[in-house]
Amino acid sequence: MSSDVMKKGFDKAPQRSLLHALGLTEEEINRPLIGIVSSYNEIVPGHMNLDKITEAVKTGVAMAGGTPIVFPAIAVCDGIAMGHNGMRYSLVTRDLIADSTESMALAHAFDGLVMVPNCDKNVPGLLMAAARVNIPTIFVSGGPMLAGRIDKHKTSLSSMFEAVGAYKAGKIDLKKLKDYELNTCPSCGSCSGMYTANSHNCLTEVLGMGLKGNGTIPAVYSSRIELAKHAGMQIMDLLEKNIRPRDIMTAEAFENALTADMALGCSTNSMLHLPAIAHECGVEIDLDHVNEISERTPNLCHLAPAGPTYMEDLNEAGGVYAVLKQLEEAGLINGDVMTVTGKTLHENIADAVNRDEDVIRTLDNPYSPTGGLAVLKGNIAENGCVVKRSAVAPEMLVHTGPAVVFESEEECIEGIFGGKVKKGDVVVIRYEGPAGGPGMREMLSPTSAIAGMGLDKDVALITDGRFSGATRGASIGHISPEAVAGGLIAYVKDGDEISIDIPNYSIKLNVSDEEIERRKKEMPIKKKENISGYLKRYSQMVSSADKGAILP
Repeated sequence: MSSDVMKKGFDKAPQRSLLHALGLTEEEINRPLIGIVSSYNEIVPGHMNLDKITEAVKTGVAMAGGTPIVFPAIAVCDGIAMGHNGMRYSLVTRDLIADSTESMALAHAFDGLVMVPNCDKNVPGLLMAAARVNIPTIFVSGGPMLAGRIDKHKTSLSSMFEAVGAYKAGKIDLKKLKDYELNTCPSCGSCSGMYTANSHNCLTEVLGMGLKGNGTIPAVYSSRIELAKHAGMQIMDLLEKNIRPRDIMTAEAFENALTADMALGCSTNSMLHLPAIAHECGVEIDLDHVNEISERTPNLCHLAPAGPTYMEDLNEAGGVYAVLKQLEEAGLINGDVMTVTGKTLHENIADAVNRDEDVIRTLDNPYSPTGGLAVLKGNIAENGCVVKRSAVAPEMLVHTGPAVVFESEEECIEGIFGGKVKKGDVVVIRYEGPAGGPGMREMLSPTSAIAGMGLDKDVALITDGRFSGATRGASIGHISPEAVAGGLIAYVKDGDEISIDIPNYSIKLNVSDEEIERRKKEMPIKKKENISGYLKRYSQMVSSADKGAILP
């Protein structure tokens, strides 16, 4: 046991005395010490139930003969942080979470870890930490929120943000907006569509780091508590077999994750987080390869915001395993990879059944023959940009229109509500990238305003920032190189023609090379001067979005 280095032998009596100070008995000290990384707090709705999940994990660990010891991980609620300066502190916490968890796990020589995350940055941050520490580790999330109900229809957080745009456009009154406010988010849990949190809780299953149902069992279901107990018990089996994260998160596992991502229609944030997690495992994800996977993988699910189904529906339909079973039967994923069950993925999904073909479509009746995400390239995004193709209206898959340029998200929202954005436009939001933002804010407020005003089938939006998984429409993010790095997006002017061709993975600024060179001499790069603290350090160190916005 790795914990023996700080608890065995006469010279470790001081360390043992401190363990006794925790109230641990000799029997508990002599057992494997299992760190439980709890993201519980009282500000994130997806985390308010994690105290219950953590207690269930502790029970499971103790039942199986281990000694559970809890320590915390921070969490930011993207929804609450959205649309103001707080969103700069969302993506950057991914690395704080990874760094602090690595520090705690190795400083205290835990024998194994159980990760208890739920929301956007905690899942990838803890997966990154798991790869770094590389001791036996298992994940159990807090589970998704139940869908809301408005006028007998299911709703989710994206509906709430779009209702703001609808109110501004005069489509609903203040009473109806209040109805949305009170009924859209009815329970604890990660927001109920296939947004970033749920995307990565599902992909944790695909990667083999979580048990069946990790991504889909609703937060309020008792079976979520049972799942947590089983995860606590299973860590002891992983410890006995010495199965470690890097034994599980292999190149083949990441290929499976990218494939499942395409079938499920996951968040564009996958193209930030999967490369970052893979990097910690010594695996490189090439964005060009993403389109190859997309070309061969049908999109089988249209969960909110892409369609009218929600995580609870995917759970009832058979969950992630039912999707994986179809993909394996088509030869699209590798079933021989190891998982935290101690069995292969093939063994795990052998009995999976699709119980609802309206929620999980069959391979001969997909929503589209290609995957949910696409990486576009062109002169304005030489290193790539990302769009959630499955959430784009068919008429916007190919679009050319005049640019309407904004220097920040706030300026864009003001412009949208002020009538500056019209049908056919291509909205450009720049200086919101990983370094230029800094923090690469999500642009859910402007995209939802566009959708709520009924312009999502007429207006495209491109940015060097990123989008919430709740975003729908022709919303293209992660433009790389970003503006602050001298990317072409820094030199776009109002009225410039921009052409977008998602089926052919193309995006282009239709301005001559000569004019671009002239602008580069006349238009200075704008760097924010009032950045301090962690954001300043982050902006100086972070890589570009196409590399996963990672720190060295």
